[in-house]
Amino acid sequence: MFDLLTALLDSWSLWNRAAGRADDGMRWRRAYLALTYGCGAYRPYEDLVREAALETGVAAKAAENLVTSWDSLQPWPEAPALLRGLRDRAIPIAVVTNCSIALGRRAAQRVRVPFEIVVTAEEAGFYKPRPEPYRMALNRLGTDPARTLFVAGSPADIPGAAGVGMPVFWHNRAGLTFVADTGRPLLDADRLDPLEQLV
Repeated sequence: MFDLLTALLDSWSLWNRAAGRADDGMRWRRAYLALTYGCGAYRPYEDLVREAALETGVAAKAAENLVTSWDSLQPWPEAPALLRGLRDRAIPIAVVTNCSIALGRRAAQRVRVPFEIVVTAEEAGFYKPRPEPYRMALNRLGTDPARTLFVAGSPADIPGAAGVGMPVFWHNRAGLTFVADTGRPLLDADRLDPLEQLV
């Protein structure tokens, strides 16, 4: 099971382009994540993106730029081949993503490999790292959490997925620091390739 927008897709570049500058994109994205993690029940993804842009003083059209350029999302270079290899081994693959149903489906298509399950925060009624999105995906897959590896893209996914009983591999492309006391990842790597050793 994968985080979609960071573990499999380079959404960092999309946010930076939409903001117009990389440092604005990072500030905006951090503000959006703070809103997401603190909002409780699901609020529309596009609203949170817009609120975060206003809060950080990013250009007013940045949120619109993000949504209109959504289909330019690109997978990390090794992601499609790795996912095809898992499918060839009859390993079911799924994603859990913090966005709307419509944007989640479009983003999943950008990976160019079909998933058995795509669960969005909108469907689950809550954003990760709340347990509901992970549990919905586990239920739909009909799998035991202890036998389901979660591939995190952001640090918040580590305690979130571990909290429902999944072991976690952290695809830490951005070189972030993990500071939580619980749910440490099995492995922290800046590429997806080491995942093959864990499956």
